[in-house]
Amino acid sequence: MKKIRTQDAVGQVLCHDMTQIIKGVTKDARFRKGHIVTEEDIPVLLSMGKDYIYIWEKQAGMLHENDGARILCGLCKNDHMNESSVKEGKIELSADCDGLFEIDVERLDEINALDEIMIAARGNHTPVQKGDKLAGMRVIPLVISEEKMNEARRIAGERPLMRVLPYHKKRCGIVTTGNEVFFGRIKDTFSPVVAQKLEAFGGEIMGVTLCGDEPEGITAAIRAFFADGADLVVCTGGMSVDPDDRTPAAIRATGAKIVSYGAPVLPGAMFLLAYLDGKPVMGLPGCVMYAKRTIFDLVLPRVMADSPVTKRDLARLGNGGLCLGCEPCHFPNCGFGRGGV
Repeated sequence: MKKIRTQDAVGQVLCHDMTQIIKGVTKDARFRKGHIVTEEDIPVLLSMGKDYIYIWEKQAGMLHENDGARILCGLCKNDHMNESSVKEGKIELSADCDGLFEIDVERLDEINALDEIMIAARGNHTPVQKGDKLAGMRVIPLVISEEKMNEARRIAGERPLMRVLPYHKKRCGIVTTGNEVFFGRIKDTFSPVVAQKLEAFGGEIMGVTLCGDEPEGITAAIRAFFADGADLVVCTGGMSVDPDDRTPAAIRATGAKIVSYGAPVLPGAMFLLAYLDGKPVMGLPGCVMYAKRTIFDLVLPRVMADSPVTKRDLARLGNGGLCLGCEPCHFPNCGFGRGGV
């Protein structure tokens, strides 16, 4: 590209979009890439602070910002994503279905460490709805070397950096524990909260089984749900370290493989996650019953999208794992759980 005085630009071709900002009126491209400057454009350009403009001169080995943005978009875009048109050298991706948004953070970080390139995205493992914005990308200068873009391609490899995993409808069993509920001393207010959260992700509630404190009954109830075709089972109550809280032992007795009993998240430290023949079993601490957002809200979208959760995944939730209980609550558009990648 070549820099020339605006007054001398009549008949020249602009090499990038030029944004006009009028407070309270507009912030948009006033002139688009490829526009041929006319005499009438000169006063407008000068009012935009453009005493000089850049006109396009093709150079070997260099790419225009729009072409660079298209390359970056291609490195990120996957199934269930829509891309915008290129505007002012930027492209945005949005979700075309409800699901779980995931990023390969290590590859994204490495690409963003390159000079003159940027990709900004929502947090990893964020639940999204159809139409939600996912990411935006652009190159910083008006032109960029092909060599730099080839380096970004090398880092990205063959797999897109991002994906949206649609939620899967699952048959869900709820096992509510505790003698106080089993013998009718108090009303069960826990399972309705859990059912509502499961249904929000397409879960079908098979039923609620009330159990006392004896672990044998809890174990039998879990096994019964899976025998009837459940895709996941959630156990409520009995998750603390008190001697009469037996739910963790009951889950172990099913033969399920325990991923973790405990998570660095508040509310939700006494959470348990296990898999029985590949199907998740969760033990929920009492905070899920009364706190608006907890560990359950961080793990449930992954479970419903069939994104395996490892002990390492849970350990990393400590960074960002403190819910501040904001009013109003903006989850998932907040920092809760977003530090864990």
